Amino acid sequence: MPNIEQPSPRAEKGIIYAPWERAFSRVLTPFDEFIHRETTSGLLLMGSAIIALLLANSFMADTYQHVLHTPLGIRIGTWGIDMSLHHWVNDGLMTLFFFVVGMELKREMLVGELADMRQAALPIIAAIGGMVMPALIYLALTHGTDAAHGWGIPMATDIAFAVGALVLLASRVPKALITFLVALAIADDLGAVVVIALFYTQQLALDWLVISALLVALLFVLNFAGIRKVLAYFAVAALLWYALLQSGVHATLAGVLCAFAIPARPKYDPGLFSMRIKETIERFDASHRQGGNIMTNEGLYSAVQTLEKGVRGVQTPLQRLEHNWHLPVAFLVIPIFSLVNAGIPLQLGALGATLTHPVMLGVTFGLVLGKFIGITGACWLALRLGIGQLPGGTRFSQIAAVSVLGGIGFTMSIFIAELGFAGQPEYLLMAKTGVLAASLLAGMLGFAWLWWLGRNKNE
Repeated sequence: MPNIEQPSPRAEKGIIYAPWERAFSRVLTPFDEFIHRETTSGLLLMGSAIIALLLANSFMADTYQHVLHTPLGIRIGTWGIDMSLHHWVNDGLMTLFFFVVGMELKREMLVGELADMRQAALPIIAAIGGMVMPALIYLALTHGTDAAHGWGIPMATDIAFAVGALVLLASRVPKALITFLVALAIADDLGAVVVIALFYTQQLALDWLVISALLVALLFVLNFAGIRKVLAYFAVAALLWYALLQSGVHATLAGVLCAFAIPARPKYDPGLFSMRIKETIERFDASHRQGGNIMTNEGLYSAVQTLEKGVRGVQTPLQRLEHNWHLPVAFLVIPIFSLVNAGIPLQLGALGATLTHPVMLGVTFGLVLGKFIGITGACWLALRLGIGQLPGGTRFSQIAAVSVLGGIGFTMSIFIAELGFAGQPEYLLMAKTGVLAASLLAGMLGFAWLWWLGRNKNE
């Protein structure tokens, strides 16, 4: 039997360190803390948008556009998919974003802020008002033009930016206000998904639509059958993505549909888990008394495997996947989307024409003014009718200020603009410019208003 390398005896309070581990830990800890801050994803998103703007307005503009339109494909025999890098990001990579959004929606509807209708009423009503009013303002400003099709662009709220801005003011605002904004943004995301599915689809291919429906049914069959192996869901979801791509419905909706089918039931209840863990710990201790380490003592290794199985069994696949996918999506998928889509060529010579363009005006006023009027007005009406109640410790003025932050559209607004104005580069440019301008203006106004409202909190 070959010699097995023994773990280093250098240990501190039971922790066994590799030779360089403590030195690396001191270096990596600040980065780890930065990554797990709630504001970091928003800062990264902002940074990638700025880089995209710089690339699109520099000597590298042609190279930037060339890279975006680089054709990429997957081929197996005679079958294949060919799309540009830009489309792979928007139609493929963003499916992961919608997968995480779908899991957040499901969790919130089962056990979160949207589970109790008494608590969920106000953010849901606010989200509806915050979607309807921006769309109406946009339609009013683009009435009679073919640009009216972009009415869905100002309906969305970017949860990363909006919540990130509010978290920066955490010491000046009640925690319930942050919870309200998160619930509102999640309900808003659900509305945006419905709008994309119903109004921003291409010509539908009925045969592929039927196949898509059968695959969705198969996902829920897996759920009802108690299948908790996530690879089974991912395999079906990959087929669903391709079927939706061929059907004319936007392929990213496969992420939401798969998320809704991910099981939210654990295999073990807490009582059974506790009993089995205690038994396994006793077995682990008995093996430990026999000597050896985890690599030489089969009893120790067997007990650890049982512990791992128990921990996975008491978790729901929904919880585990949402936790595992949150950081990759926040720190990779969304910044890449921003880098690919936020590169807007700014033409100062045509500034006057840009500022007066109906699409630019519709998107900007829809997000900044429409969100404020829609969310604030809907909340006021709900409170007057006794349908909803203010979050604990908040004032109506704070709700009004948060409604301004709702005008930070960015990710979802740009995504809808890409769908609504595909093949219409002038409108798409104006829409993206409006989204960036409105998001910047709404962020600054909302932040300043909330800072002013909370200025005396700690005095």
